[in-house]
Amino acid sequence: MSSLSEIKFLTVAEVAAVMRVSKMTVYRLVHSGELASVRVGRSFRVPERAVHDYLRVGFDEVG
Repeated sequence: MSSLSEIKFLTVAEVAAVMRVSKMTVYRLVHSGELASVRVGRSFRVPERAVHDYLRVGFDEVG
């Protein structure tokens, strides 16, 4: 497992850009628990690995 200092966290806007969806879609995924996140104050940060894992699972289901 990676140490905490090696984990890259993305903002909701950055996740939306990577996934090419709206920020609201990212918030829905975070609130539903489908996308792992950490709450920092009033905002969320998503581990980059969680985005890759989410997309890989979705891609595997299609293919």
